[in-house]
Amino acid sequence: MKKVSLTGIKPTGTPHIGNYLGAIKPAIELAREYKAYYFIADYHALTTVKSGPEVQRMSYEVACTWLALGLNPDEVIFFRQSDIPELFELNWILSCSTAKGLLNRAHAYKNLVDKNVEAGRTPDDGVNAGVFNYPVLMAADILMFGSDVVPVGLDQKQHVEIARDIALAVNKDYGKKLLNLPEPLIREDVMTVPGLDGRKMSKNYGNTIPIFLPPNELRKRVMRIVTDSKQPSDPKDPENDNIFAIYRHFASPEAISTVRGEYERGGKSYAEMKQQLFELLEETFSEARVRYDELMSNKPHVTELLLQGAEKARAISRPLMNQIRKAVGAGPA
Repeated sequence: MKKVSLTGIKPTGTPHIGNYLGAIKPAIELAREYKAYYFIADYHALTTVKSGPEVQRMSYEVACTWLALGLNPDEVIFFRQSDIPELFELNWILSCSTAKGLLNRAHAYKNLVDKNVEAGRTPDDGVNAGVFNYPVLMAADILMFGSDVVPVGLDQKQHVEIARDIALAVNKDYGKKLLNLPEPLIREDVMTVPGLDGRKMSKNYGNTIPIFLPPNELRKRVMRIVTDSKQPSDPKDPENDNIFAIYRHFASPEAISTVRGEYERGGKSYAEMKQQLFELLEETFSEARVRYDELMSNKPHVTELLLQGAEKARAISRPLMNQIRKAVGAGPA
């Protein structure tokens, strides 16, 4: 029997090529090895996004992006978090076995507190309870489906560790193994993609290249990549060039070798290289963009796919919650 992998996708911005290489592509590949669950974490977005239409729009963008890029809902379980009511019941039960001190140490909460203290504000200024309790809901997501592995970056490893600690506490409190203990899956081959300015590509920096931009907008975005002042005839160091840093993630080994030689010998202009990168990105994503646009124009179909996935997920969550309810004494004897 295959082990279970679970990937959560928070809808907080338009997906870009950094998301594709760092999360989407490697996560979809996990379906070859694991029984894979993928969910849109729309309730997690509520800690920061206070617009219902905005959360819904971003949730559809995320769903259509993953489907357009190759996620097959017939081969995996793909659903929306808010369609699984058992998650929120489990969240409360987990909360009652979670030490407050564990949540005090959560990185995201600590960072907000530190920023407030540095700015001379009260430690919890602007921090809602959802932010503080965020790791418990994430633990419910992870533990509900018996996850064996959760693919994360090093900066998110703590979330899986907290889920393990909470599972151990619940199992101890009720004297039986109700919950599986997950492990973080740190993918060494996951790529970090630089943005237009050379920093890590992030919506927070405004330096992204969205995956499904129309060709004319994609070209404009690529032409904004920051370069140095070297002339076309000057030799260039590909390892210190922002265009090449993106290009190498999409080009073939042969093409990478060719461009590297052209840079080192001189004679390759940055404008020419930007055009080459634009054409490569257009070739990579043009067919998926058509599929994305089709999906975004047929939201009832996407909704139906997510609801079908939710039913598959609830076939797992309902029996587990029945066991947990019995263990905690909820409902009739």
